[in-house]
Amino acid sequence: MLNIDALRVSYGGARALDGASLTVGPREFVAVVGPNGAGKTTLFRAISGVTPIESGTLKYDGRDLARVAPSVRAALGIAHVPEGRQVFARLTVLENLEMGAQSAAARQAWRDTLDFVFTLFPRLRERQRQLAGTLSGGEQQMLAIARGLASLPRLLMLDEPSMGLAPAVVEQIFDSIHQVHRSRDIAILLVEQRAAEALEACHHGYVLESGRIVMQGRHEELLRDERVKRAYLGQ
Repeated sequence: MLNIDALRVSYGGARALDGASLTVGPREFVAVVGPNGAGKTTLFRAISGVTPIESGTLKYDGRDLARVAPSVRAALGIAHVPEGRQVFARLTVLENLEMGAQSAAARQAWRDTLDFVFTLFPRLRERQRQLAGTLSGGEQQMLAIARGLASLPRLLMLDEPSMGLAPAVVEQIFDSIHQVHRSRDIAILLVEQRAAEALEACHHGYVLESGRIVMQGRHEELLRDERVKRAYLGQ
């Protein structure tokens, strides 16, 4: 589905990604973990087209994404749930969700999608007429994920969904991500600082440091790795 090879991205002469390569297969759950400044958010911005690439290849279903406009990438089935949630504060919950359902396929499936996200996040059903800016941080994260699902994606990219949330809320968010993966025909690419939760959830994981993939493997392999234990799991 998604194939990234030797990707390089620079900001003002500083290399943010330095030859990063990874793949995400259909319905696969892939996690990318690493410290602040490793290039995780840059990776997502490059995939969604917000940040131009310097070199390397980005292919989605065999199609060269470097030749595809960002708006078209969304129509191809790529949904990016950004770091920091970025909901439309002055729109209601329902209006935020409607903003996600812009393609013809998403509009056609709107009622079924709405039923699904309201079942997944009952608080959003209760607050559907409430302004998004008045929601709690956890509720805004639920809304950001639900808005991504409203686009009817085949690849859902989640950038630091636990950021700034209380542990109990983080657990609820990860439970919801698990439920999405179990019940929908969606591949998930998760970027997350909370390595334990991310690696427990995924099929395959990558460790990104200073713009480079320094380690990869099945989740059970990474969880057993002594370097990962020391650097990311506090063991």
